[in-house]
Amino acid sequence: MSAQGIRERWRRRLAMRLSRPPRDRGIAWHPAPRDSGMPGRGRQIVGGLWHMAGQVVDAPDGSPWDIVPPSTPFEMQLHGQGWLDDLMALGTADAAVKAQRWTLDWMRRFRGGRGPGWDASLTGRRLLRQIDHAPILLPGMQTREQAVYLDALYAQATHLRRDWAEAPAGLPRMEALTGLLFAGLSLRGMAALVGEAAVALSEAADRDIGADGGIAARNPEALLETAMLIGWAIDGFRARSDVPVPLRAAQGRIAPTLRALTHADGGLARFHGGGRGRPGRLDRVLAAVAAPDDRAAQAMGFATISRGDTTLVVDAAPPPTGEHSGSAHASTLAFEMTSGPAPLIVNCGPGGAHGPDWHRAGRATASHSTLSLDGHSSARVGALIPLGRRRIAPLVQIPGRVDCQRADTSRAAIVLARHDGYVPGHGLTHLRRLALSQDGLTLEGEDSLRAMGGADRARLDLARGDAPGVAFDIRFHLHPDSAASCEEATSAVTITLPTGEVWTFRTGSDAELSLAASVYLEPDRLKPRPSLQVVLSGRVVSYAATIDWTLTRLHAADPPHDAES
Repeated sequence: MSAQGIRERWRRRLAMRLSRPPRDRGIAWHPAPRDSGMPGRGRQIVGGLWHMAGQVVDAPDGSPWDIVPPSTPFEMQLHGQGWLDDLMALGTADAAVKAQRWTLDWMRRFRGGRGPGWDASLTGRRLLRQIDHAPILLPGMQTREQAVYLDALYAQATHLRRDWAEAPAGLPRMEALTGLLFAGLSLRGMAALVGEAAVALSEAADRDIGADGGIAARNPEALLETAMLIGWAIDGFRARSDVPVPLRAAQGRIAPTLRALTHADGGLARFHGGGRGRPGRLDRVLAAVAAPDDRAAQAMGFATISRGDTTLVVDAAPPPTGEHSGSAHASTLAFEMTSGPAPLIVNCGPGGAHGPDWHRAGRATASHSTLSLDGHSSARVGALIPLGRRRIAPLVQIPGRVDCQRADTSRAAIVLARHDGYVPGHGLTHLRRLALSQDGLTLEGEDSLRAMGGADRARLDLARGDAPGVAFDIRFHLHPDSAASCEEATSAVTITLPTGEVWTFRTGSDAELSLAASVYLEPDRLKPRPSLQVVLSGRVVSYAATIDWTLTRLHAADPPHDAES
């Protein structure tokens, strides 16, 4: 640990020793349970199998705090104690006993500011769970154990009161402030925290939730988690006091954006480090919003189309930069497409749960359904920089200009977009046209590369050198549940979805059509899932190139069978 880290740890421990909790301690108010865990995951944990951040540790005996974490994300999830939700969802006596023992063990070992779990956002996340499940955990404890439990709650509330502003803006700060709020609502003698949290949450909602209902990180799953915390805060205020107006307003702004970023199968579009969202969470968040079932056509920089039972989400804005880009991807002009309950075209997804190499690979343009040029990404991952107690690798050299237009005709809904991310190195602008038919059965695409002026042509000539043009690849990653075969004689790829739908991919250009290996990255799985990708490859040999392609549904899904027939 660095000298600064050691000084920070001792400062934190000294401040917590000097702070005095109220003499009349206790829980004055129990919030209603706010989130549901996963019983299957709880069953694994009871059996000693800790599956977190894409890694598994088998520890059937002893305390989880004896585990040597295999990675920092694993350690953060362990100390955030979200697994308490899973144990409580399992609902067995054994699960409750282990939840009591392990929670008390953490409180004895790490109270007073010891250990790695005192990041403000982690503290807020953990405190929410410990307050949420206190009605089940406390009654089974002896008096002195209850005192240890309460001591830890008050210590964490004191820590958050002092250090919540150290959490980075966005989701981490919202976690810290929601924990602070529920400490003020629930703990006797800490009511002053409610007013402080109200002010800070209102400011965060005004600052961090844009007019379009988006967040700076442009991560759909992080937006969902933020919306969930805002909903919890509103419920807490509603039960004990007036709800701050900025929180209600932020909740109203977020809802249409989340709906727009939701595919026809109910999962979120996977961009900028976000996954599909925990099962059921999106429905619960949206059900709490008294707003019409509307969708934003341009949501958080994504262009969205829904026709028939087909949805399309296109990344049509520059990627995040700076402190918000630690998990951002070079995905400009990439798209995802879902047909009814089945994903068709996807991005590889967030790889952080599978280690730093997969995290970096998942951020590259080649991991997205768009065009990459000469093996390069449209934005570059920079060097690691400190951000609070963490280190991130921000995106650098991002596209300077990204334009997007929408058009609707009697025949199709159209997205026209372009970016200049390849201009500095190659002098080429990428233009993409996507036209989804009004019945949702055909997607016509056109990808173009253009040297727009004299300076760009000079850059392209320099980049080509003596080579026969600049190589490009246009990738269309397929969901691993689908099957695909390439028909070389007809220059087509047939894609069969698990629903029985059959789609065909064709190109009318001279680009080489092939099927290649790909991966599908999911945080809850131990390993990346093997999948396939359709690839159009070629070379730009002049100052302009156009590649057109189509996706057409040939057969509808089979109707469901009556189980009694």
